[in-house]
Amino acid sequence: MSANTFGHYFKIMSFGESHGAGLGVIIDGCPSGVNFDRNLLINELARRRPGPKDNKPSIVSDRAESDHPEVLSGVFSDVTLGTPIAILVRNKDARSTDYNEIQQKPRQGHADDTWKLKFGHTDHRGGGRSSGRETLARVMGGAVAQMVLAKTNPQLQIFGFTTQIGPISLTADQIDDFELKLNQHSQVDSYSTRCPIPEKNNEIERLLLQAKSDGKSYGGEAIIIIKNPPAGLGQPVFHKLKADLCSAFMGVGATSGVELGIGREVISAEGSQFHQNVSQRQYGGIRGGISTGENIILKVFFKPTASVLDTAKLGRHDPCIVPRAIPVLESMAWMVITDHILWQRGDRV
Repeated sequence: MSANTFGHYFKIMSFGESHGAGLGVIIDGCPSGVNFDRNLLINELARRRPGPKDNKPSIVSDRAESDHPEVLSGVFSDVTLGTPIAILVRNKDARSTDYNEIQQKPRQGHADDTWKLKFGHTDHRGGGRSSGRETLARVMGGAVAQMVLAKTNPQLQIFGFTTQIGPISLTADQIDDFELKLNQHSQVDSYSTRCPIPEKNNEIERLLLQAKSDGKSYGGEAIIIIKNPPAGLGQPVFHKLKADLCSAFMGVGATSGVELGIGREVISAEGSQFHQNVSQRQYGGIRGGISTGENIILKVFFKPTASVLDTAKLGRHDPCIVPRAIPVLESMAWMVITDHILWQRGDRV
């Protein structure tokens, strides 16, 4: 099985299965001399972590993992060495008996049958490597990418928020308002669904708690904003910044689409008007595949979680992937931007 690596200058290799001994990441290309912030790493993993929190009913999977990272190499005295950084998280709360049936009967909408068809021999427990738990590696890689950019580009910020889950959505004006106002994770993470309007958050929370009880699931939409990126990121042909960001997001499980800027609205636009007032809203902060220095704005769409009805009731599954996917999308964006910033250093003398 190949294609477990991501990136060009800042690279990660993801390893591990959902119910194996653990999952982890090897990061290659992180420069030396970066302050290694263990608290940042722990906090980013906690943002993605499943399980009940604050003694409240959980709208996500009840799998209770501590997700404590073990840094095995590449760091000495809390400073990176420039050598590969290996980080491991051990699995503690796997309940493999929940998955006995799918050895012979693949789940509808999951990757059980396609992986079996491709590889012949697979680990069926928890979906094996096709599980959303694999995203641990991406979050750890994204945390280290944040550490790099904290040193090289401290003004840069990346965060996302929920704009729709099932039938409940924010208005265009509400979305525009939050695109301007949000500038830190805590403003979003204080909401259980990561929808930063109290009444909408509460409405979505009720929807997902009922869905979890009924064995139903919902799709949704998130917006990812990259604030204060440097201009000139991206290559003009095969590694356009938009292509690498979209590839990064589409590689996250359950993602069904990505839009840059105003996205599909361009199909009804007329050119002389569309191009007259150049703005980040229209182009999403990228033109010709290269960043303009304006904020980069992307919408990401998710299909409903595939585990439904009796499968969902008997196991431990998310009724909607969007709230927990946002830290993963942010992590992928941190890695793409770090990769292209390091790449940019070789573009000119």
